[in-house]
Amino acid sequence: MAKPYRVNAFVRINNTMISSLLRLGIKVWSFSLLTVRGRKSGKPIVTPIAIFVHDQKRYLIATYGTVNWVRNLRAAGGEATLTRRRHSEKIHAIELEPEAAAPVFREALRSGPPGIPAVIFRVFRSLSVLPYLNVTENSSLEEFEREVLAHPVFLLQLV
Repeated sequence: MAKPYRVNAFVRINNTMISSLLRLGIKVWSFSLLTVRGRKSGKPIVTPIAIFVHDQKRYLIATYGTVNWVRNLRAAGGEATLTRRRHSEKIHAIELEPEAAAPVFREALRSGPPGIPAVIFRVFRSLSVLPYLNVTENSSLEEFEREVLAHPVFLLQLV
């Protein structure tokens, strides 16, 4: 059974470092800053997030489950802004049904976000992703269909 996700000191430090680099306009692999209106405060909340590209489409994958950025994105009706380097774009994120999300999630778990060296991704996946999932990169599509109920996948469209 997967363990529940909790933000720890490593995650906080990592998010701060990646966010700082992205704000300075420095490219950090496939990371972008996701800005979405807070569901309670109504204020813009900024989160660094890896964009997964598959079949020339971009996706957000909630590998840690229904965390705050997911709840905020749902409450905002999928409306958000992505910022990479000095370029911002308005997006609409559409939460995929399990049948459509499962193959994307499985491919993301197998290959990782574009641009991240394979050795780094494999270590990150084994230490920081797989403990929170009930699937592995070799699980069946049916298992991934069950998993995406707790780990949603969003298709990104420009507004």
